[in-house]
Amino acid sequence: MDKQSLAHIAGRFRDSEKRTEVLREEVAAAIRAANADGVPQKDIAEVTGYTRQQIRRIVLAEPQGA
Repeated sequence: MDKQSLAHIAGRFRDSEKRTEVLREEVAAAIRAANADGVPQKDIAEVTGYTRQQIRRIVLAEPQGA
């Protein structure tokens, strides 16, 4: 592995971290919207794979950038 190849892979990794954070915020917003629309927590947990406690934390947290 040469330096240029390593830099390329590291750059791809940093890009994926940024995309992951954007998607995490989108999922959190969708969870808050589903909760506001009355979707039961058990259904949100089933679809997202999150625990009910994680869902409660997301619902109660301030949205990023708010």
